[in-house]
Amino acid sequence: MVGRVAPGPPSHFGRFKMASNLNPGSPAALPLPGQAVDAPPPARRKERKYKRDEMIMGYLFVFVPMLIFMTFSFGAMVFDFWVSFYHWAILDSPRFVGSANFNYLWHVDPVWPKAIFNTIEYAVIVVPLQTLIAFTLALIVNQNIRGRAFFRTTFYFPSVTSSVAISLIFLFLFNNFGLINYAIGLLPGHPQGPNYLGDSRYALKSIMGLNIWTTTGTLMVIFLASLQDVPREVLEAAAIDGATGVKAVTRIVVPLIRPAIFFVVANGLIGCLQIFDQAFILSGGSGGPEYATTTAVLYIYNNAFKNGYYGVAAAASFMLFAFIFVATLLVRRFIEGKEAR
Repeated sequence: MVGRVAPGPPSHFGRFKMASNLNPGSPAALPLPGQAVDAPPPARRKERKYKRDEMIMGYLFVFVPMLIFMTFSFGAMVFDFWVSFYHWAILDSPRFVGSANFNYLWHVDPVWPKAIFNTIEYAVIVVPLQTLIAFTLALIVNQNIRGRAFFRTTFYFPSVTSSVAISLIFLFLFNNFGLINYAIGLLPGHPQGPNYLGDSRYALKSIMGLNIWTTTGTLMVIFLASLQDVPREVLEAAAIDGATGVKAVTRIVVPLIRPAIFFVVANGLIGCLQIFDQAFILSGGSGGPEYATTTAVLYIYNNAFKNGYYGVAAAASFMLFAFIFVATLLVRRFIEGKEAR
């Protein structure tokens, strides 16, 4: 009877087979020194090629919009900055004048400081009012009340209407014999309504009221979308702790929708600092009376397309861009606090 041969130490081939049967994630499953590593399977190579091709196609799709943006936005800003150092009239060739255009704006022409003051006053009054009204309306229509869809549509309707068409309607309403003064004349004593667009005390305020009525609907929709994202469980837990009504809004809702507040305030600020169409239509393009409705953009428009002073208009537009940029950064730091740093 032949005796059984004692098994010897496993060969390298045997050790490789044993290691291959182990868990792939274990150290024993790693290839041995000097051992050839198998190439990735075809499916994995195909997946990598697909991801690479997808990334390349994504960059190609983004390239054209970015090229257009860089050409007509960044390129236009660079060209505007270059023109601001030249005296460039309609029929004259550009002539380098250095900082003379900036000096003309602040030390020679009295209209530019007035336009900046009007623009800042307009933004300081309109932005807080339209933000507060839009947030209040969003809180109202976010409740489970009867006719909620009707109120949402009614509040949003002015935002989808052309600002030029609305300005023309208000041009008739603000007339001395318009509907507003007619309604005032029906009051006891038959008082005489003010000259809204012909009196420097009321002209800019009238445009403020028009803009607040026009833009509040859009801001309300933004706030409403943010309010609907607030977890109801958080509000219910706060109500159990006694935080209801105004306290719940200020302590819970406002911090949760802070990004929406920044978006609304920043866009409202930028829009107010660039106000043009309402001031142009209601003043007939003159910015009167007594430059009371002359805004920064209206000043730029008149110098560029009426007077033909492209260098002055370019200097004014570049300064307005810098002012808007700094103002937006300050608003972001104020609203978001430490998170904006």
